[in-house]
Order: sequence, then C-alpha cells, then structure tokens
Amino acid sequence: MERKRERAVLATVEEIGKESWRLEDRERELTRLAESCGVEIAGSLTCRRKTLTPNLFLGRGKAREIAALVDELDADVVIFNNDLSPTQQKNLEEIINAKTIDRTQLILDIFARRATSNEGKVQVELAQLVYLLPRLSGKGIQLSRLGGGLGTRGPGEQKLEIDRRRLRERIARLKKDLKDITRRRRLRRSQREKFSMLTIALVGYTNSGKSTLFNALTSAGVKVKDQMFSTLDPTVRKMPLPNNQTVLVSDTVGFLNELPHHLIESFKATLEEVVGADILFHIVDMSDPRIDRQNVAVARVLEELGVQDRPVFTVLNKADKVPGELERYRIERRFHTPVIISAIKGEGLFELKELVVRFIQKDMEDIELILPHRHYAIAKMIREKGTVRYEEYGDKGLFISARVPRKVKYSIFKKLKMLSKEK
Repeated sequence: MERKRERAVLATVEEIGKESWRLEDRERELTRLAESCGVEIAGSLTCRRKTLTPNLFLGRGKAREIAALVDELDADVVIFNNDLSPTQQKNLEEIINAKTIDRTQLILDIFARRATSNEGKVQVELAQLVYLLPRLSGKGIQLSRLGGGLGTRGPGEQKLEIDRRRLRERIARLKKDLKDITRRRRLRRSQREKFSMLTIALVGYTNSGKSTLFNALTSAGVKVKDQMFSTLDPTVRKMPLPNNQTVLVSDTVGFLNELPHHLIESFKATLEEVVGADILFHIVDMSDPRIDRQNVAVARVLEELGVQDRPVFTVLNKADKVPGELERYRIERRFHTPVIISAIKGEGLFELKELVVRFIQKDMEDIELILPHRHYAIAKMIREKGTVRYEEYGDKGLFISARVPRKVKYSIFKKLKMLSKEK
C-alpha cells in the first residue's frame, strides 16, 4: 500500500542583519530539501524579524497566522528553515496544532533515506538520536505526535527509538560502533598509503555534480540523481592519468549552507576521506545563481575540518547549462585559475587530469639508490610512480636514478629503514 504524502507548509524566518543569504534563496533551498523528502508543498510563508524570542522563536501573532494557514491548506506538518530549540518546537506545536520540524530534523530525514551502507546508517541514526534526546519528555516523547512520517524515520524504514533510557543506551552503542568504523577507515587509508598513491577528494555544495564527475573520472558507476545529498556514503576508486600514473579519487557527501556543527561531528568518519586527501577538487555548479554564497558555505565546512590550507583545484561544472561564452567568461573571472568542465558531457576532463599531472611533476624530487635484488618491490614502485632516468644491475644490486613524488620518496626511505631493522 502506497504511503500518503504529507502536506507541508514551509516557514522561512530571517533575523534582520544576521543572514548572508537572500530570503528568497533560502526559501528556494528549503523547497528543494522538502521535496527530497517526498512531501507535498501545500504552501509557504516568509517573515523578517528584528529579534527571535527564546520561548516561541516567532511572535505569537505570526504563530497563529501559521496555524490558520495550516488549517486552511489542510497541512500535516510545518517545516521551519531554521533550527529550533526543544522549547520553541514544543510551544510552536501547541499553537499551530500540527507537527513542527526544523531544518536539522529535515536534513536528518533526508540522510536517513539516503543511507545504504552500515556505516552510513550508524552515523545517521546517531545524529538523529542525539538530536531527539533533549526533545523527549518523561518516559515517552514530546516529539510531534509521533504518528510516523517526516522526522520519525530512522535509516531504512525502521522507526526511531523513543524511550529515554533505551535511547541513551542506543547512543552509547552507536558511538562505540562509530569508533570501530573510524578505526577501520583509518586502517584502510593507511594500507592505501603504503602504495604511496596521491589521493583526491571531491568536495562541494550538494547537487553540484560530484558523483557525475566521479563516474566520468573513474568509471565507478555510482548512482547519480538530480537531488540533494544523493551521495551519503564515501566511495574511493582509481583514476588513470595521461602519463600512465594512477591516483585515488573519493566521492563525498555534499555540503550545505548552515550545516549544523553536530552533523559535521557525527559524519567525521565519512568526512575523514576529505581530511586524508592530498588534493581537493572543489566542484562548483557554475549554472547556479547562488554560486558565491555556496562557496562561502563550502569554505566554512573545510575550515571546520581543518583542511582549508590543502591544495584546492576549483572545478566549474555544468558548463553545458551556462548560455554563451560571455557568461562563462564572466563566471570564470571570479575564480583563480579554474578548470571549466561538463561532467555529464565529458568536456574538460582531459584538462583536469593534466592539471593533476602537472601538480605531481611540480612535487617530484630526485632519488638515487642501490637496491639489493631482494627489494624488487621498491624498484617496481619507483618505476610505476616516478620517471626513471637511469638504472643498471650490478653486483651489489640495482642502481636506479629517478624522479618521484615527495610522498613516494618519503615512503621508500621509510620502507628501507624498516627493512634494515629486520636484518
């Protein structure tokens, strides 16, 4: 039996002088987020206020206006484009007489729908339960007359735990599981580092085309949809370069304006692929009119992750959606040496790979070694990762002169030091 779509009223409130995004842009983004949850948009309203009240968030008159609109449109839920405290949410529900959820709860509901891997589900459920805990009252839940639907779905189709004691136990268990996930991810990353491969992380605003580019660069076949947060679980694949070298590329979850801090904390295991990368490709949807504000939002998340000083290549995607060369040039001028591509059409991908090759070449250092014959694996690594200028076999082993990336040189000396200790 098909589940009835919930009808929603969207409410966007702006505190005058505090918002960097235009009110209509915030309203448009909220609409896309709500549609990603499968709700039917019954209506919307916006308002500007000098101050927000601690108990009700809005004035009582505006709350009653929302209640009248909900009644008129026969809506099931009100979605606020702001974060609400537990007290504000409870008081608003009493006046509006309908389920009321805030921006964070909406985003978590989208994440719950997108999570497919075990680690994705653990991270989503933990974030949901941490959010819900202060909203519980007594032994049960104050949470929006828990009839199901938006805001009550756990990862997959499971119902969220609503008993306070069991919820705390579940949070503790999920935190332990998350530590195990983080440890396994770090172990996999350290094993990849043994091969001294350059790693590139695709970052950017949600729905900027990261997964489409990831597929185009790696032939990974990752599922791509024109929707927000279509990628939640990170994926790592090899990408061949024009000089016959190979690098690793990871596709990661998209960023969002006003992404709550505790969500970033909950998804640290996923975002560690960004932290561990050598290069960041910042994918920008050059056809989006909110491009500058989206870039500020991405920069804030990168700063919070501590990777703002990492080498970043700006990749202007969706060039096929920008009408005319003049408009492309106007957008291009706003960035420092960007690469313009259309991932869906395969345009500009060779230039992007060439940029990586030039980066590797700038990072190359000289190395000269006499390798005992038993160290064939190290010689193979030098040939695969660098450019051999001269090699000759002698009585003591293989003399090799080459240029290799700094990371590879460090890895070779580390291996030789370990091998000398094993003698």
